[in-house]
Amino acid sequence: MAARLEFDFEWRITLFTLALLPMLISLGFWQLQRAEEKAQLAVAFEAQQSRPPVPLAEVWEHSPQDLAYLPVMLNGRFLEDQYFLLDNRMQQRRYGNEVLAVFELDSGGLALVNRGWVPADPSRQRAPQVPASAGTVRITGHVYVSPGEPYLLADEDLDSGWPKQIQAVEMDKISHILQVGSEPLFPYPVRIDADQAGALSVDWQVINVSPQKHHGYAVQWFSMAVVLALIYLLRSSNLWQVIRGKSRGQE
Repeated sequence: MAARLEFDFEWRITLFTLALLPMLISLGFWQLQRAEEKAQLAVAFEAQQSRPPVPLAEVWEHSPQDLAYLPVMLNGRFLEDQYFLLDNRMQQRRYGNEVLAVFELDSGGLALVNRGWVPADPSRQRAPQVPASAGTVRITGHVYVSPGEPYLLADEDLDSGWPKQIQAVEMDKISHILQVGSEPLFPYPVRIDADQAGALSVDWQVINVSPQKHHGYAVQWFSMAVVLALIYLLRSSNLWQVIRGKSRGQE
């Protein structure tokens, strides 16, 4: 006679499973959502990069959605020794800073141009060597609109003098500093193209994790959820005995 399926729910294991299983499933769906966001971001970047550069002065009032990754052209000059050092930037496993220079536009106003990466002292005892870029230049790049607010452990106070070390690009705070006795600042930084005057080590990454990796992470979370549900089912029932009994009956 074949064994009947019976259950014996132990409250502690049941409570643990009910708490953990939905979390594993939600993490899997969250990774799928992140994969979709990254895929859309890559498509938007490719669409924008196919457009010719436009003068920055012509897009000053455009929306963030229209400005994101938009190729632009700037005419003017880098203000000598006026730049910000964005800390904790890694390139090819080397520690360094990104150099965000103040650029004076011929058409009026200022822009914050990210010139790229330079190696730096991990102990922060010595300032990195940043080559100067003098004279009037015409450069191209793309507008970078951050997908979210920068995360800071505490409010950051900028030191007097130049260069200024920063942990995140807070355009409101930077704009307040530069507008004292000066001209308005373009609301988003411009990432310079690699072959332009003043460019340093440039390796802009649109997405830090590929959609395929997010799909892989989702599979891992869903697999863990399936394993947990299976372990709980085997622990709380005689399913294994039923399966073995049916297998023996078919021999």
